[in-house]
Order: sequence, then C-alpha cells, then structure tokens
Amino acid sequence: MKRTSYIHELREMIALEKNRGRKIALIPTMGYLHRGHVALVERAKETGAFVVLSIFVNPLQFGPTEDYSSYPRDLERDARLLEDAGVDALFHPTAEEMYPRPIVTYVEVGQLDTVLCGAKRPGHFRGVVTVVSKLFHIVQPDLAFFGQKDYQQYLIIQRMISDLNLPIEVCPVPIVREQDGLAISSRNIFLTSEQRQEASILSKSLNEAEMRIRAEVRSAQEIEMLIRERITRESHGIIDYVEVRDAGDLSEVTDIESTVLIALAVRFGSTRLIDNKVVEVQSGV
Repeated sequence: MKRTSYIHELREMIALEKNRGRKIALIPTMGYLHRGHVALVERAKETGAFVVLSIFVNPLQFGPTEDYSSYPRDLERDARLLEDAGVDALFHPTAEEMYPRPIVTYVEVGQLDTVLCGAKRPGHFRGVVTVVSKLFHIVQPDLAFFGQKDYQQYLIIQRMISDLNLPIEVCPVPIVREQDGLAISSRNIFLTSEQRQEASILSKSLNEAEMRIRAEVRSAQEIEMLIRERITRESHGIIDYVEVRDAGDLSEVTDIESTVLIALAVRFGSTRLIDNKVVEVQSGV
C-alpha cells in the first residue's frame, strides 16, 4: 500500500494508474476505521479499480459546540487495517495541506441539508460537501463509495455530483451492524457499557417500525411516535430526532405510500448516534 499526506504525490500515483488504463475508486473517511469501512474497501476492490482511501478529520464539518480535537484518531492502526484489506493508496493529509489558507469557497446543497442532521447541525453538510468536492478534484475518481449509515450524506453527495455533472458513480454500501443490531460507528467507543447495551434499541425500534409498515400502518406520525415511545421506555437515550422522510429527496411524508427513509439521532450521554432504515412500499399496496 502506498501512503502520502501530500496532494501532489497522490496525483502522481493516480496519473500513473490512469495511464495504465485503471479506473480509480475513492473512499473518503475521517479515520478510526472499523468493519463498516472494510466493507467499503471490499466493495471497491470488487470493481478492479485502484482503491484510494482518504483519512482526514475535516474541521469544516464540526460545529462550535462539537469537539473536533476529541474525534478518535489512530493513523498507524488504520494503516495496518487498510494494508490487510488491500487498499492501494492511503491519503492522509494535514489540515494545512487541505486548507493552506483560510477557505472562502464553499459548496452547498440547498434543501437536502436543512433537515434531519442538517437542522440540528447547521453548517455541517456545507463542510462535508466542500471537503468531498476537494477530494473529488484531487483524486478525480471514477467511483466513490459511501456507507448508507450516513444516508443523508450519501444522498447529498449524489445530488451534488448530478447537479455539477461530475463524471463519478456513487456506490452506496449497506449499513454494517454488530450482532445485536447496533450500527457500527467510530463513536461507539465513547459509550459506557450500560449505554452500549441500551443503544441496541435504535435498530430494534427501526425493525419494529418496518414491521408495522408492512402490516399496513401508513401514518408517518404513528410510526415516529412508536419509535420515540420505545426508545424512551427502554433506554436513557435523549432523542434528537425521529422522522419519516421520502427516501429520494428527504421531503416530508404524511402518508407512507412510497419508499421512505426512517431516520433517527439519539444521544447516550455525550455520544450522538444515528441510524436509519429504508422501507420500500408500493403505491396503493
């Protein structure tokens, strides 16, 4: 595996591979990698592309009350994991390399970034889309892989690519979960043993909501209340939001008549966890 923290060196690696006729796949991450990231690598390797994984804790996407400095980091541990997984190139720039002077140019995706996590974390997705856009220009990938645990992020990146006519195919990868259903996340390490045990209620409540929809419950409000009541009853988690949204554009849903996203964010102590489930419903069924 090749490694670099410099943009010009990465571009030289990629140019060499493109001259050999290989496609380029990019997996953007903030590091402290886990099995969910390995799943992204495995899917990328299946394409036969030259796989570039970036590790960069992006200061632009952290709000003033969010501790950028405490985000978990362990570059050498991550590098060993990626070497074993078969990544071709690891790009781990510094903040100075990515932002050599104060940034004044941002990329925003209106409407999609004002709901769900966007409503609770103003400016977050502007930071995400801006850094991903920079990575796209640096790497010039043919394929980009994103996990569906961050479904809103995946949808926003997909829309940005479409609106700006970027020649990149977005490849979503399903959520990877622990045995008890908890979505794997770098932030799970901050949970106490009691919080970790309680956090499994998130996936359980989503699964129950899907069962209710399959049983012909079509009221989005009723589904949201079901999830809220179960999380409150069976855990000490503080609900940030529970919402049923259209899976295509995140618009509000009253009656569930097509494919929907059930999304939630819950705090256990100081740790904010997100999870979601996409439920396909045929209109009129």
